[in-house]
Amino acid sequence: MQPGSGTLEPGTLEPGTFDIAIIGAGYTGLAAARQLARSGASVVVLERERAGWGASSRNGGQVLTGLKLDPATLVRRFGRSRARELFELSLASMASLESLVQDEAIDCEYERTGHIQAAWKPSHFDAFRDEQQLLAQVFGHQVTLVSRADQATELGTHRYHGLLIDERSAALNPAKYVSGLLRAARRSGAMVAEHAGVLRLTRAAGRWIVETTCGEVRASDVFIATNGYTTGVTPALQRRLVPIGSYIVATQPLPPATAAQLIPKRRMVFDSKNFLYYFRLTSDDRLMFGGRAEFTQPTPDTSRRAAAILQRGLASVFPELTATPIEYAWGGNVAFTRDQMPHAGRLEGAYYAGGYSGHGIAMATYLGGLMARRILGETFEHPLLDGPFPAVPLYVFSGGRPWFLPLVGAYYRFRDWLD
Repeated sequence: MQPGSGTLEPGTLEPGTFDIAIIGAGYTGLAAARQLARSGASVVVLERERAGWGASSRNGGQVLTGLKLDPATLVRRFGRSRARELFELSLASMASLESLVQDEAIDCEYERTGHIQAAWKPSHFDAFRDEQQLLAQVFGHQVTLVSRADQATELGTHRYHGLLIDERSAALNPAKYVSGLLRAARRSGAMVAEHAGVLRLTRAAGRWIVETTCGEVRASDVFIATNGYTTGVTPALQRRLVPIGSYIVATQPLPPATAAQLIPKRRMVFDSKNFLYYFRLTSDDRLMFGGRAEFTQPTPDTSRRAAAILQRGLASVFPELTATPIEYAWGGNVAFTRDQMPHAGRLEGAYYAGGYSGHGIAMATYLGGLMARRILGETFEHPLLDGPFPAVPLYVFSGGRPWFLPLVGAYYRFRDWLD
């Protein structure tokens, strides 16, 4: 059945048989839906909440070079050749994102601002020197170091001990981007059903039967694009994706002179702690300040606690903002994997992609498009597809509840203190 319209009223679903059913209307699912529909496939996207409700609208808008694993770890784990290939995939994913934004005329405030990594301790700046050399020699990627004495040209705080600057990274408004991606998917002919939570997946007579809160659809193929919101509907994938809350606060708009003093070149910023802070200026000069304030999944209670923690962190980095009101606070799930690498492929007959570990804006878009090609029948090898995807030990016994996250958080806090 070809969908007659890409727009449905929330909570409604036209029953029928589709070529592909996609579960999850974030970056991954919508990018795949757009490409699949443009190729002539009939596509339905099933979203439990509203499109982009999860991390796709609730993130820091940082489009960063590299992966979660730092360059030295990539080389140590994969060797120089494969490490360089993986790093270059992060650049390819950014180029893919830029092309999509341009082709679909998505107004999402995309800008190549570059990013700053700030040294939390003097020893971390020494490590930046080694990373700069490694990036140049192995990855052919140039970054600049700025000493603490000169860092006011890039960052108006004395809290850090020098900076690493990467000019290639970018910024965007995540909510505007996912909204534009939704419109692009619908224009291409994909049907997107919001408030249509998937209750059960079964397979019979060569087709998938997808039971939702709004009725049932059938599909030849299923693509799971739920990432940090994966449930027991797909238990094999749930055992491999650990949801971790990432929390953000935003100040009231700052005077332009204050904003220019804090981050003069309006770059993306994150620091070198394990329990890191990340922050940026928005288009209306709010300071948006986020981090792993709690190693828990967001609830109203954890979000309130996290907001208080982040407000203290913000004041420690920028003391002049101690009395500045916080006007917004929110949290969302990112998905980590056991090896901290993104994965895509096929698991128990269903296609999937996820596990971006906090680096998902460009990579989720890229892997969504890549998996669309695979679903359409293209055969090709790719470093992030079809490789071993280890489950998390003991997670299988927890019913999908990451009970171990507070222990992980305590470990990383100790590491930050020890370092």
